[in-house]
Amino acid sequence: MASGIVLAVALLLPLTQPRPWQWWEEGPPLPLLSGHVVDEADLLPPDEEEKLIARLRSLETRTGHYLIIVAVESLNEQSIEGFGLRLGRSWAVGRKDIDDDVLLIIAPNEHEVRIQAGRRLEKQLSDRECSRIIRELILPPFAKADFAKGVDNGVAAIIRRIS
Repeated sequence: MASGIVLAVALLLPLTQPRPWQWWEEGPPLPLLSGHVVDEADLLPPDEEEKLIARLRSLETRTGHYLIIVAVESLNEQSIEGFGLRLGRSWAVGRKDIDDDVLLIIAPNEHEVRIQAGRRLEKQLSDRECSRIIRELILPPFAKADFAKGVDNGVAAIIRRIS
């Protein structure tokens, strides 16, 4: 009888332990994927958002690459890198087994911006290139509170690199 209880406990144990791939699921709730632009921070005027959506759909149609813009009110004490990884894995945007998606993540309250590219696009969007796009094209308009211009500049540069 005792060996049956031990076996039952041993079988249940793995179900209660965290799975090794579960690390990205932990943390504050993530925004819901609602389209090519997820603007929870309300940075973009509706007309600018519609123009961006049209450009992003066109990119997807022409190349198959997905570019998603995400603006959040807060990272909730997460690093932007960790947030981006969780978001990418949770949303699973892009073509299965190709890994050619790009996230442009904006957290204005933390003054953080990140471009996160799937492995298939890492040559075109290296860390160095992403840093340059952010530093030279996105942040200068952001410093003047022209978020639409900064996002538009960033999207244009990303599209040029991956098209």
